Amino acid sequence: MRKTFGLLLAVLGLFLIQSCTERKSVGSLQELGGSEFAVPSGTVADQLVLSRFPQARFQYFNNVLDACLAVKSGKVTAAAYDEPTLRNIAAKIPGLKVLPDMITVDQYGYAVALGDTTLKAAIDQVLAELRSNGGYEEMRMRWLPERGAPAPMPSFSFEGTNGVLRFGTASVTEPFSFIDASQKVVGMDIEIASRVAQKLGKSLEVVDMDFGAMIPALISGKVDMIGACITITEERAKNVLFSEPYYSGGIAAIVRE
Repeated sequence: MRKTFGLLLAVLGLFLIQSCTERKSVGSLQELGGSEFAVPSGTVADQLVLSRFPQARFQYFNNVLDACLAVKSGKVTAAAYDEPTLRNIAAKIPGLKVLPDMITVDQYGYAVALGDTTLKAAIDQVLAELRSNGGYEEMRMRWLPERGAPAPMPSFSFEGTNGVLRFGTASVTEPFSFIDASQKVVGMDIEIASRVAQKLGKSLEVVDMDFGAMIPALISGKVDMIGACITITEERAKNVLFSEPYYSGGIAAIVRE
């Protein structure tokens, strides 16, 4: 009896392993209806997935990297999270790909205090210049390469004759804002903020904080400008003044290649 029970356990184990590793290949977002998604705990990614796929099922993980590794190992079909973060992970971990269609589409922007039209205009002008002279595409490839980690942060010299631009960010949104090997906060958001400070003849002070603390810090005057993959919404626009969008992102799905 014990031998029979042991044999049944072994067969069951092999079946579970096979079911995890032999998930179907996914080529488009439409194929994910009813699939099992990995999402980071404490985010709204699951609710956004349900808005598109009401029959979706979920496994929850401590962070987005663990969710993506669950896809890599075949424990789930897909992981859902912010598109640039998933693209960053796929570039560094072979065998993963981000599907081109989005679950939700959002526009990311910088925010300044209500009424600070001067700073908003400076941000918008920097973004317009980058797009017109090819600098934006160069910057995008620096921070979101097809393969490998982001390139090093460019160096900037600041005059500082007109004071300090205090930039609030959350360094958990690689490649837009993160801490590099030298323990400095770098990323695409930091680079653009640096260019804004240069344009205004100011030095840049990066103030790292929790994501949820950024808008309160801006409203209270602790910082002048905030940015870290902040989605432009009508609700947020009641309390802050947004720049023109600088990146079209949203919630995407990552699957095995």
